Amino acid sequence: MGGHGHAHGHGHGHGGEGRALGTAFWLNFGFTLIELVGGVAFNSVAILSDAVHDLGDTLSIGLGWWLGRVSEKQANASYTYGFKRLSVLAAVINAMVLIAGSAFVVSEAVPRLFAPEMPNVPGMLGLAVLGVLVNGAGVLRLGRQTSLNSTMIRWHLLEDTLGWVAVLLVSLVLMIWPVPILDPILSIAFTSFIVFNVVRNLWAATKVFLQAAPAGVDIERLVGRLRALDAVRDVHHVHVWSLDGEQHVFSAHIELADERPVSHLRVLKGELQDAVGAFGFSYSTIEFEWPDERCRDASRAPADVRADST
Repeated sequence: MGGHGHAHGHGHGHGGEGRALGTAFWLNFGFTLIELVGGVAFNSVAILSDAVHDLGDTLSIGLGWWLGRVSEKQANASYTYGFKRLSVLAAVINAMVLIAGSAFVVSEAVPRLFAPEMPNVPGMLGLAVLGVLVNGAGVLRLGRQTSLNSTMIRWHLLEDTLGWVAVLLVSLVLMIWPVPILDPILSIAFTSFIVFNVVRNLWAATKVFLQAAPAGVDIERLVGRLRALDAVRDVHHVHVWSLDGEQHVFSAHIELADERPVSHLRVLKGELQDAVGAFGFSYSTIEFEWPDERCRDASRAPADVRADST
């Protein structure tokens, strides 16, 4: 006998996330055009290289925005859990683009360590102020979004913001002290910081694809609570995974302590689902096994919850 249900509501504010991503896209797209014009006008290779990097960011944000909207489509016979993982796919693609863009920035910065070039400082300063404002606004716009997709895009924009902060600081220093090597040094430092965090978020997205147990979910404690119910003899074949990093799924076999009427099983089913829902799961599947019933999955998976759920 199986029990299937949604353990809690799905109010994650995806409509607000779509609007936030749309705002970030148009901000980044508009500023990329300004960078391209400014790079040519100020004869600055550094600004032009950042414009190319921002163009990649704009494409990534647009992809994340589009895939995030598609991920909200309803489930169907082919995709029974819906399209939630498209947003995770967008996070992975964005991470790859960001890492590639960061590698490009470093490849431009390293040669300048050995052959520093003096930029057009006043133009550099003005564009830096605008860059901090525009990209900072994008970061703030996505500040309340928690999906992997939005988190990865927020790192895109944060990288750009910090990059322009570096340009701003270098511009101010160069107006007083002509040491152009500061530009590539700060660029490499900020890029390294961003790549570290992007790799960490990329690993989180990869774990979702590998169906790893969600971080922060105490599976052994949950199973212990289920086993503590009077009608339950044992809990096994526990599987825990996440659809998109936010909506988690739980399934388990519940071995009953004795034969019980259907009315009692209905009550037990509600108790089990309430216990699972208290741990933040969006979906739960519970299968009952009678005391004298042999588990049909016994030959395919271990009974140890710690082995099943990792």
